[in-house]
Amino acid sequence: MVGFSINDFWYEIGSGDFLHAFFSNVAYHLEKGNRGSRFPILMNEVYQGKLNFSKASLALNELENIQKEFKNFTPKQIIWDIENLSLMPPWGDNISSDITDLSNYFVTSNGNDFIELFKKVLQLADNEKANLTIKSF
Repeated sequence: MVGFSINDFWYEIGSGDFLHAFFSNVAYHLEKGNRGSRFPILMNEVYQGKLNFSKASLALNELENIQKEFKNFTPKQIIWDIENLSLMPPWGDNISSDITDLSNYFVTSNGNDFIELFKKVLQLADNEKANLTIKSF
């Protein structure tokens, strides 16, 4: 299990593979395989597990752009791992009818919209002047 941590508060995401899948889809669909070319803060800093609070608002802007652009991709266009495009999500094509595109495809292990949770955490990091880390347990 992985999650975001800010000031000893924990926001559960899910498996490490799930989080990697989100970043894989950004790199594959929106950056054409050139990781960090369009979304350098999220793809180069957050992906590595840390973000200084001073960049949280810039990261939030990147995430909002990703969310908008993901609306152009259907659930069938999901990739699970950019390094192995033959891999499929553990649930295959068995997804809720509420999932209409990649902007709402990613749902945390707690049933929350991952992008909305990510936005909330980035806003919190900015407001509280607290660094964000990705931790596993």
